[in-house]
Amino acid sequence: MSADGPLRLVQVGAGAMGRAWLATIAANPDTELVGLVDLDLDLAAAALAEAPEGLASGDVVLGTDVVEVARAAGATAVVDVTVPAAHHAVTTAALLAGLDVLGEKPVTDTLPQALSLVAATQLTGRRFVVSQSRRYVHGAFQLRAAARALGAKGTLAVDFFKAPHFGGFREAMPQPLLVDMAIHQLDLARFVLDADPVTVYAESFNPPWSWYAGHANAVATFEMSDGSRFVYSGSWCAPGAETSWNGQWRLSAERGTATWDGEGEAVTTAVEPVEVEAVEDPGRELAGSLAAFVSGMRGAPVMCEVADNVHSLAMVEAAVRSAESGQRVRIADLLEEAWATALAEERDNEVRAVLAGWPSAREGLARSR
Repeated sequence: MSADGPLRLVQVGAGAMGRAWLATIAANPDTELVGLVDLDLDLAAAALAEAPEGLASGDVVLGTDVVEVARAAGATAVVDVTVPAAHHAVTTAALLAGLDVLGEKPVTDTLPQALSLVAATQLTGRRFVVSQSRRYVHGAFQLRAAARALGAKGTLAVDFFKAPHFGGFREAMPQPLLVDMAIHQLDLARFVLDADPVTVYAESFNPPWSWYAGHANAVATFEMSDGSRFVYSGSWCAPGAETSWNGQWRLSAERGTATWDGEGEAVTTAVEPVEVEAVEDPGRELAGSLAAFVSGMRGAPVMCEVADNVHSLAMVEAAVRSAESGQRVRIADLLEEAWATALAEERDNEVRAVLAGWPSAREGLARSR
């Protein structure tokens, strides 16, 4: 890719979220859509017809296979907006074809598949970045700056209380809150603290008025690698006085407290003079995520590469395991189990060889960070 020319993108997925991404690509002058992939070509054509004008300077290639479309269109990168169950197959194919990938969260359906994708990036030298779009809010960057200024961290807590009536699959899931939503706040906690999870103890339950079949409420306490604790408390059936979709945050630290309502500006209340670094607006959600990806493809550091983002997915899986077992879960143990499963399930011999060459799951991940 030229430093001056737009990044030529193929998008995979033309559903509701796919249409949001089409609009995001259209609004970014540094990107050009050259291909659109979906198993339903009529859906893809309709999404393209309804997309903003000027989405691409030339004809957009439509197809059902990401590699074929990318080659025909001369693409250099892929935006994967498929359902989570398809993330591993689509991203692996793109990486092995020499394409960089920006993918919707979660990284993939399971932790073993996520480790497989880390190995695929190490094999190919290509980049796979996970779009944790809720990091890209100005207040979140301010909260991170406050955390750095306030010294040693004690407790970071978030309250997430919403009452959405989705209908469909979410209301039938065993753990709808933890599996489908909590990764946003869990990933934000890693971002704010600049730390990784060590252990978690979690409880989940369903209040009697819930319209969900599974557990719509959860409380989880994570021990983090900097010695702090992150406390998540949430509900998806909490009518009245709802929080924002980003949650309501409070950080208690050595030199004071920082708070954020999830939408506006973060507020720092220090007990002694501190200098909180001013942060630029990163762009809002999808727009910020895409802009960061483009910058990363041009050589800038980029957040949420797959080897880093694995730790956010591990927080979700560990919280679910703890809630269902009633036991504290060590993240390192979970990663080692996932690594063994990844080795047993991997179908690509070269990717398996990379996985087999890791001394441990954590050391393997560290090779990419």
